[in-house]
Amino acid sequence: MTISPATLSPPARTTAPGALPGLALSVLLSSFGASSVNVALPTLQRAFSTSFAAVQWIVLAYLLAATAAAVGAGRLGDAIGRRRVLLAGIVLFTTASGACALAPSLPLLVAARALQGLGAAVMLALGMALAAGHTQGRTGRAMGLLGSMSAVGTALGPALGGLLLAGPGWRAVFAAMLPGAVLAFALVRRLPDDATVRSGGPFDVAGLLLLVGTLLAFALAATGAGAHWSYGVAALCTAAFVLVEARARAPLVPLALLRDRVTATGFATSALTMALMMTTMLVGPFYLGRALGLGAGGVGLALAAGPLVAALAGVPAGRLVDRHGARRTGMAGLAAMAVGAGVVALAPRAAGVAGWIVPLAVLTTGYALFQAANNTAVMEAAGIDRRGVAAGLLNLARQLGLIAGSALLGAVFAAGAPDPAHAAAAQVAAATHATFALAALLPLLGLGAASLVRAR
Repeated sequence: MTISPATLSPPARTTAPGALPGLALSVLLSSFGASSVNVALPTLQRAFSTSFAAVQWIVLAYLLAATAAAVGAGRLGDAIGRRRVLLAGIVLFTTASGACALAPSLPLLVAARALQGLGAAVMLALGMALAAGHTQGRTGRAMGLLGSMSAVGTALGPALGGLLLAGPGWRAVFAAMLPGAVLAFALVRRLPDDATVRSGGPFDVAGLLLLVGTLLAFALAATGAGAHWSYGVAALCTAAFVLVEARARAPLVPLALLRDRVTATGFATSALTMALMMTTMLVGPFYLGRALGLGAGGVGLALAAGPLVAALAGVPAGRLVDRHGARRTGMAGLAAMAVGAGVVALAPRAAGVAGWIVPLAVLTTGYALFQAANNTAVMEAAGIDRRGVAAGLLNLARQLGLIAGSALLGAVFAAGAPDPAHAAAAQVAAATHATFALAALLPLLGLGAASLVRAR
């Protein structure tokens, strides 16, 4: 992150009234779609008389489709028009949400969720790219707002989903997304067409297929769902992907973005920070429930503190980016994340819930600062014609960070507490402290990388 205030474009207002709210709503809906269904899984298992392993595909189909399509959605927007592709993505998300609400069987529901995930990938990638393009001089504020909306969607999903589940039923959880999607479509339609987007040649289908193969193999290997040879398949697909992209006339991922120090560091650091955030979601319920003895309600409230802080900190973080520059704000955010994770690692059980919530608030505030700064730096460095694919790569990096954090840091936690649901409180606490001690190194690695970028 080497962008300073002087490198940013002159101040300008958004080019269409309601443009930024429409883009923010698109991001909120994509996050809501990912988080709202988890609470309904037990009900869906009973409704379709199936196993828990089978019903999990309702969640996995959405996440895998969104991850696999992230870069392709951004590249397609760069090629034929971001507004046009975003509107198509919202239509797909809306249609798929309706199909989910009406699904008569589990296979059809899973298929509809996959289509919904594809639409969500478009909404995330192009929502970010269009926000950067229509808020020159205020990119930090736009990125901060989108970060807040993502956190709001994540926090709102389980809460509203639970209320709808207790009232109208599980179909209402999916139907609830329809009014917001229609409103997002109406607002985004008011955006002007992309006057600066270049066609860039034919779409790189071979690159997309190889990227999807790489991601699926990596996800299966990292989550333990596939055999050990999945890592080998992922490595082979990665090598083939690099060769194809180097020769493609219009590559899915321009290798120049990966060679550029600002964008490459931004992608890598985004993955590192998401691995840390995954640790809070993975380890937190066991620490709060077993080590601190909270009930289900107390655990839920304590875990909600993170998304709440992120939602409140997003817009102020964006203002700080516009005022002080992406580099300085981003490094402050990484430092705060390291401090927050370090305090969790050192806090004794006697500190109680405060020993979790206070450092988590510091960690999450740091994450909001970093996200606003890093997204701004990458969007500015990518240039006008590559903002879509850059946003897609940022989303891809976050998903890979979530997968890697779940696999690697989850393994560290499991080594200390092999059966955390039934382990002694002291054992779970010790495993949590060890996991966060290692996790605190991740933002420090990001700080080191950012310092090296400046040194060069």
